[in-house]
Amino acid sequence: MAGLSMGKIESAVRGHTPRPVGRYGYSAVLIPLVNRDGELYLLYEVRSDEMKKQPGEIAFPGGKMEKGETPEQTAVRETCEELLVPERAVRFIAQLDYIVSYSSFTMYSCLGEIDADALTAEPNRAEVKETFLVPLSFFLENEPEIYVNRVVPVISEGFPLEKIHFKDGYSWREGKATVPIYTWRDPSIDADRVIWGLTARLTHSLVELIKG
Repeated sequence: MAGLSMGKIESAVRGHTPRPVGRYGYSAVLIPLVNRDGELYLLYEVRSDEMKKQPGEIAFPGGKMEKGETPEQTAVRETCEELLVPERAVRFIAQLDYIVSYSSFTMYSCLGEIDADALTAEPNRAEVKETFLVPLSFFLENEPEIYVNRVVPVISEGFPLEKIHFKDGYSWREGKATVPIYTWRDPSIDADRVIWGLTARLTHSLVELIKG
């Protein structure tokens, strides 16, 4: 490039905010505590069957971070939109651990409290089929089943192994995905609620923090 100098390079990179290379997404969820009649519960959503992604799955309220938002702002905004509760009914407590997924996104988690009286309204049916509460004591007293899945790269057809001098094959790195599963018997419907995947990972992470 004509006229390239050290000064131009330094000017181009100064003030740059580091970010992941490639396509990457960020989301944030609220892990909602609800105090009902003196007992603490965690609130979960069942996603609407009409949702394009993960229909019918159990999740925490949350979603994609918008430009300029903090994880706290996203978590609270999404909670209010999905549960149809006013912002004053949500009390932010702390930002907790986050998940960096092999599928190119980071999920932040925030702990918050939702006023139990604000949950009398129906949720946003376009996004939430129903909600349910699980006593926090259940998670403190019961460990999840934990499975570890292999994440294996699938090489694109025609990849030129000979060009990079590995015509007999390359030892690509594999990953691991931890999948916890909690099974809670919901007395209100006389059926099991199965909490798994990223939602269960964040639940387990919170419980381990509480246990110290």
